[in-house]
Amino acid sequence: MALIVHKYGGTSMGSTERIKNVAKRVAKWHDAGHQIVVVPSAMSGETNRILGLAKEITAQPDPRELDMIASTGEQVSVGLLSIALQAIGKPAVSYAGWQVAIKTDSAYTKARIASIDDAKVKADLDAGKIVIITGFQGVDEVGNITTLGRGGSDTSAVAVAAALKAQECLIYTDVDGVYTTDPRVVSDARRLNTVTFEEMLEMASLGSKVLQIRSVEFAGNYRMPTRVLSSLTDPLMPLEEEANSGTLISFEEDTHMEQATITGIAFNRDEAKITVLGVPDKPGIAYQILGPVADANIEVDMIIQNQSVEGKTDFTFTVPRGEYTKAMEVLNGSVKAHIGAGSIAGDSKVSKVSVVGVGMRSHVGVASQMFRTLSEEGINIQMISTSEIKISVLIDEKYMELAVRALHKAFGLENA
Repeated sequence: MALIVHKYGGTSMGSTERIKNVAKRVAKWHDAGHQIVVVPSAMSGETNRILGLAKEITAQPDPRELDMIASTGEQVSVGLLSIALQAIGKPAVSYAGWQVAIKTDSAYTKARIASIDDAKVKADLDAGKIVIITGFQGVDEVGNITTLGRGGSDTSAVAVAAALKAQECLIYTDVDGVYTTDPRVVSDARRLNTVTFEEMLEMASLGSKVLQIRSVEFAGNYRMPTRVLSSLTDPLMPLEEEANSGTLISFEEDTHMEQATITGIAFNRDEAKITVLGVPDKPGIAYQILGPVADANIEVDMIIQNQSVEGKTDFTFTVPRGEYTKAMEVLNGSVKAHIGAGSIAGDSKVSKVSVVGVGMRSHVGVASQMFRTLSEEGINIQMISTSEIKISVLIDEKYMELAVRALHKAFGLENA
């Protein structure tokens, strides 16, 4: 049979009763003859609780020590799941990231995986054991415990699956797959049976919270088929039914998307717009504006530079809403005077709405249909950005849900 990696989120591991259900589900797959590796998150709320304790001591805890304490949540999870499996007669063994070892760089609280030593895990699997590995964490080259940043357990699971050359990585979560858009905004949003890595990467980067973006990047880079499915179903449901449930994230050639122009509508409320007005139109001006913003560790998304008029232009870009005040302070500080800008204006009440689909490569008219639909709803477009499989627009946040519903209907995404 196959080698399968299971990943369970914090909600799935949220209580001892739920951990017992996870054990039953894992045991079912093992009983069917599969080799199983499990990567669980910390119990729901545990990482926040631990980090909160550190913040009670000091507002700026040392990142190395934060990683030391944050890693304990996952260690509790793997130990409890191993105990639960042993209690129902299954051979199980748990490991922390440093025991495997999952090697990372030394960027504490946001480390990146460099390599995984799979020898110990393969030996245990060959011996018939279920192997449980902490998500979210690893060890740097000098032995310090590191963590991968929030949502890092998804990345751990996909990385482990890639290192072991697993057949599939199953991401069990509290939703039953990837939808054409958020069902809380559009009631007739439809669950997708398949989606490509490229589409999922765009949707994750545009605000879809189903999967952490780094895990999608990892899955795409290593061509690791990844399935999103629900952990809230009956753990003893028939294996064949479960194995084909949820949404499979795979290669374009395997997803049969030829007829579909648009796969989904993504949106992000976390946007703010900044415009630098009356900027001298000369070489290097974009760097002079955005360089200090990047130095302040502020991520820039959409960018537009207007046509020059009498040697002056306007330069507009978006930043995460939480970084808006900081970005305005940077620009109104030394930057404005240095570049000779007329003024700096901002708007923190904007949202980004995007249509995504690999079918855009072979179908024309997507942009015109999108713009016509928004026009008919009286929604003004403030900025536009595109990629090969995505068109994004920036609009007033009060129209965001209306735009999503209108575009979902215009592209017929409610139809199976």
